[in-house]
Amino acid sequence: MSTTSLNDIAEAAAERRSVAVIDIGTTSIRMAIAEIDSEGSVEILDRLRQAVDLGKDTFTRGSIRRATIEQCVNVLKDYQRILAEYGITRPEEVRIVATSAVREADNRLAFLDRTYIATGLHVEALEEAEVSRVTFLGIRPQLENAAGIAAAQVVCEVGGGNTEMLLLQSNTVAYAQTYRLGSLRLRESLEKAATSSTKFRRMMETQIGRIVNQVRQHLPGDVPVDLVALGGDVRFVVAQLLPPQQSGELASISVEQLSQLTDTVLEMTVEQLAQKYQLTQPDAETLGPALLTYVHLARALMLDNIFTSNINLRDGLLAEMAAGHSWSQEFEDQVIGSVMELGRRFSFDQAHALHTAKLAKSLFRLLEDEHKLEARFQTILSIAAMLHEIGQFVSSRGYHKHTMYLINNSELFGIGQTNLQMISLVTRYQRRASPKPSHKDYMALSRDQRVAVVKLAAILRVALALDTSRTQRITNLLVDKPNGQLVISTPDVDDLSDEQLALKQNGSLFEETYGMPVRFTTSPG
Repeated sequence: MSTTSLNDIAEAAAERRSVAVIDIGTTSIRMAIAEIDSEGSVEILDRLRQAVDLGKDTFTRGSIRRATIEQCVNVLKDYQRILAEYGITRPEEVRIVATSAVREADNRLAFLDRTYIATGLHVEALEEAEVSRVTFLGIRPQLENAAGIAAAQVVCEVGGGNTEMLLLQSNTVAYAQTYRLGSLRLRESLEKAATSSTKFRRMMETQIGRIVNQVRQHLPGDVPVDLVALGGDVRFVVAQLLPPQQSGELASISVEQLSQLTDTVLEMTVEQLAQKYQLTQPDAETLGPALLTYVHLARALMLDNIFTSNINLRDGLLAEMAAGHSWSQEFEDQVIGSVMELGRRFSFDQAHALHTAKLAKSLFRLLEDEHKLEARFQTILSIAAMLHEIGQFVSSRGYHKHTMYLINNSELFGIGQTNLQMISLVTRYQRRASPKPSHKDYMALSRDQRVAVVKLAAILRVALALDTSRTQRITNLLVDKPNGQLVISTPDVDDLSDEQLALKQNGSLFEETYGMPVRFTTSPG
């Protein structure tokens, strides 16, 4: 072998890095170990799984038992030893997330502290919106390359604690929602009734039907829609109904066959299921409710077949690690569909909202030396700009406060609760009073988050002043900073009297925050 080829091999090996993701779920802790190359391609090296009782504890007791916490600690220690064998030891090489069973536990902090003390591993309790975003990252490449699938898809995963729904149209997220209807949560809540299997199924169908009806309200009426089911339960279905050569990445399953298998599963006890299909106890408990949910959703969509995917949360986490960031421009583009849906629900002025967002993003880029914020804050500013007036749906008086309330009580695709709160506060401070220590939501943030909110709100006020006419007449902006002031000029108009007046009435926050007064001026074209 030549010296050159040996060097090429060495360089290629150096460009690859080994990483791992761990998903602490409702019924098990799963780990995926992978290798990522310089172009972001992911190659799975190993997958591991250990059953745990987290969901059973949280959904019946409200908290995680000490014994279960120690069970999870031991699993993580085992995984650490395996990671060391792969040479994965640095914190940035491992991402560990926990979903609803940990997130909703009363003693969540005790769980997170104990696992950190025992292992040194940082576990992130992933918020519902983050789960949806990561799931989309995993499934998107598969759907983009799929043949024979409709232009719109309902992507659904019935987990142990929650059901995640995404409505995609032309590979864009049109609607995202998390429902507190998980297979284990449903079983644990209904089994307390200690009723017959027939009545138990009827009670499950009633609960499932409520969610299905909500999903149907968001479906496009004139576009064919396919159902894409994710999760371990549908992988069980694929193994039972399809030969190995047909159980590829995106497999098609007959709804009639799925319905028949569901009937068989629901007629059996958990013990019988575990014995017949060689399932763990947790998997046997969640199987029936999950399959019944998929059947009802398929019937509601009037489908003869559904698609099943082998993608899981860990695939999305690996895709995010390979990309090296989580708040790309592409992510912002995907968020827009969810933001627009919320804006239309409250009859917003769409043209004004979109133009204000465009102006705010321009100012964010032009003022990066002043605000020194990460790129992800541009997305927060853009969303706040688009939704800044939805509170007028409630009342025009004090609408900025109504806007904050509506945003805080909504769900936006990919936006976790902390970021949602920041967005709501940016809209809260778009006008009138500056932040005060008496504002509880504002003071609940960390210092860095509070500073970011004020910086973004100040920029939003300037953007709003630039479109005070609501005619979208100003598009091109230039900035200069002579003599300690910020001068924003535009060649688009000859008279900026109205904009300057709006800035005078509402622009003091910018000077308070950045230490520079602002004025507008025209400039030659």
